Amino acid sequence: MIIRDRPSGFRLFLMLRGSILPQILPILLLNTLVATLVTLTHGDLFALKITLTTIPFSMIGLPLAIFLGFRNNAAYDRYWEARKLWGDLVVKSRNLSRQCQNLIAGGPVVSASLGFGDVRVRMIFRAIAYAYALKNLLRDIDDSTEYKHYLRESEWQKLDSSSNKPDRLMLGMGADLRMCLEQKRIDPCLAVALDNTLSGMVSLAAACERIKNTPIPFSYTLLLHRTAYIYCFLLPFGLVDTIGFMTPFVVAVVAYTFFGLDALGDEIEEPFGLDANDLALDAICRSIEINLRESLSDTDIPAPHQPNNYCLT
Repeated sequence: MIIRDRPSGFRLFLMLRGSILPQILPILLLNTLVATLVTLTHGDLFALKITLTTIPFSMIGLPLAIFLGFRNNAAYDRYWEARKLWGDLVVKSRNLSRQCQNLIAGGPVVSASLGFGDVRVRMIFRAIAYAYALKNLLRDIDDSTEYKHYLRESEWQKLDSSSNKPDRLMLGMGADLRMCLEQKRIDPCLAVALDNTLSGMVSLAAACERIKNTPIPFSYTLLLHRTAYIYCFLLPFGLVDTIGFMTPFVVAVVAYTFFGLDALGDEIEEPFGLDANDLALDAICRSIEINLRESLSDTDIPAPHQPNNYCLT
């Protein structure tokens, strides 16, 4: 995710970090080169004059812009839904910590120093591990070093062989909640509230998996790709007889808009990746970690993630 103030004046046209330009630059340069060659030859191709007017481009350009807008709206809906789900995970993690500390009775005041021997601390630590495990699952990363120390060795060994680590962690949550019920450390009515929080965390993880595993239909994306490329590469032939030497400049501006919208839709369609404009899941997980460790009066609190070259991952 790009984090920076909006530039003003001439800087707006010079900045590259956060722009889609680096991704589309090769095809944009090729398109501009073709437009320059068409301008120099006045639209002649091997002594054959290719005559096009602006009428077909006006007819195609408006529907193409509308379809690109619809597709980008669909991609942004996926991005925004994913952000709301992770915001909900932050809320539910905080609620879980509060419920574990106030609804589960027995033992001294909850503190991180009690370690895994206290079921309340164990469940709160497991919630931190859950956020990191979900992030790695969505990013297809099989690495537990970020959260291994929040789990007991026996639990981590079982988790290491699981294909869905967040789901496995929730099974551990359920087992601890059942143990609290059997030991009468929590009233059954209050246990329902805690179980609802756990169920909500499972539901939002499943919703994130749905977004990840159900992309926008490829045929729809392919149609827009092809139409945008055909439109931009034929555009010089329709403009050269009308605007002459300005053809490459106008083509470059139009191509930048269409290719940029197309590439931006591709990028935000998968909001859980590591592209510059994807969600900052590392920062969100660190925020959950800080909140929950502070709730346990922990003194060794990690620092929040900061943007690196304006990019927050």
